[in-house]
Amino acid sequence: MTQRIIVGISGASGAIFGRRILEMLNDAANVESHLVVTPAAERTISLELHRNALSALSTLATVRHSCDDVSASIASGSFRSDGMIIAPCSMRTLSAIAHGLADNLLTRAADVTLKERRRLVLLAREAPLHAGHLEAMIKVTNLGGIIFPPAPAFYAKPQTIDDIVTQIAARSLELLGVAVEGSILRWDPPPT
Repeated sequence: MTQRIIVGISGASGAIFGRRILEMLNDAANVESHLVVTPAAERTISLELHRNALSALSTLATVRHSCDDVSASIASGSFRSDGMIIAPCSMRTLSAIAHGLADNLLTRAADVTLKERRRLVLLAREAPLHAGHLEAMIKVTNLGGIIFPPAPAFYAKPQTIDDIVTQIAARSLELLGVAVEGSILRWDPPPT
């Protein structure tokens, strides 16, 4: 059975997370991915990855939707998906989701995901946080979303940035039920 995963990329720093998630979904068996990228993310992707990174990312997705196309399939509750992930998720996007402000396709798809009681995972990227950020995170959590700050798992003894990014991407996809065994290093405490 094919899984449908919606991937959003917002303008926060951390475009590398969105790229790795798309790569992992592209490599996974029986996964159809739907990508939506905000205009701010287009700029961040070009600055953080490389000038042609957006076209490369688009080829990794099964379908790419325009952020201003609120009539796209993923804007409707009748579109069956197994969940949505926004990586990275800016505080602007997180706050819009918290308050039901579905003003573009990214926030509309997230709103639909929540109203249909599907999994929504947000790799929230900001530091430090003020009370408004925390309140928005609590609100999204109370609506059923999962706030997943991209914090490294140092017990996995990462050697490179790629190790850190892969571990975070795999753990976040696992929350959506995507099989990622082999990409994730699990905690295994030494005998005492």
